[in-house]
Amino acid sequence: MSGSRIYGAYALCIVSLTALALLSVSIGVAQFDLRQLFTNPADLELLLLSRGPRTLAALLTGASLAVSGVIMQLLVRNKFVEPGTTGATEAAMIGLLVVTLLAPGWPIFAKMLAACITSLIGILGFLALSRVLPPTQPLLVPLVGLIYSGVLGAGVTFVAFQTDLLQYLGTWLNGGFSGVLAGRYELLWIAGGVTIAAYFAADRFTVAGLGPTTSRALGLPYRQVMAIGVTVIAIVTSLVVVTVGLLPFIGLVVPNIVSRLMGDNLRRSLPVVAAMGAGLVLFCDILGRVIRYPYEIPAGTVFGILGGIIFLWLLLGRRRNA
Repeated sequence: MSGSRIYGAYALCIVSLTALALLSVSIGVAQFDLRQLFTNPADLELLLLSRGPRTLAALLTGASLAVSGVIMQLLVRNKFVEPGTTGATEAAMIGLLVVTLLAPGWPIFAKMLAACITSLIGILGFLALSRVLPPTQPLLVPLVGLIYSGVLGAGVTFVAFQTDLLQYLGTWLNGGFSGVLAGRYELLWIAGGVTIAAYFAADRFTVAGLGPTTSRALGLPYRQVMAIGVTVIAIVTSLVVVTVGLLPFIGLVVPNIVSRLMGDNLRRSLPVVAAMGAGLVLFCDILGRVIRYPYEIPAGTVFGILGGIIFLWLLLGRRRNA
């Protein structure tokens, strides 16, 4: 892909995100007019307290999940995995459930830390499973990941049922932004910061995707890069689950689409991955608000349907081409 086309893709991403953001802050039950933003205090208050935080939360969530998905694919060396299909999300929910049962009064940051630790353990468990799978059967990795996620999710559901926390669990399973207000989404800025930090390690992640033997031959500290990647994924996953809930398939669909358009040079494609993830999540949030207006369908549900269809197309298309 030539330099002019790359900069054109960047410009298209900026224009698309700006248009979606303006559309997002304009949609809602309450009356709002951008033209009266600085003349009507009620419109400015609505923007600062609700519409703006909701839009920013969707953008940060989509960008961070898409970037963590492409990092996961490089670490596992498989295009059909993402944190949501490797047990990371379900493991984060285990941490939240444990804190809710044992220390419900803990602050939100402590809950995020507990979810991050259990998510890290869950990712390491999946990596251990993926190491014993035959490399000649790449489709086994996502299938084992789905089974692994299902087992962890079933355990969480069972404990939640026994402790009368199923309704509480439902708020994590149906990822949405209807409850996002100023003061309740700021942890996602940490996910955004981690995503930006991952950009500076993009070349290392690209080399790590060649495998441990090649990476070490090129002088890359493979274990350290793996540790950084796993930490990034765990932090992003736990922050998203704590703040907005489960949003599946974003880290799977977006990297595959961008890879087919721009190749596997992570430093060049990572901004587009982040922008496309942010745009798709915001688009699904907008779509969920207008389908049954004035009621809402969670963005996680909308993207779960679209992402599931694309995931099956990727799997079946790969099988036909094999």
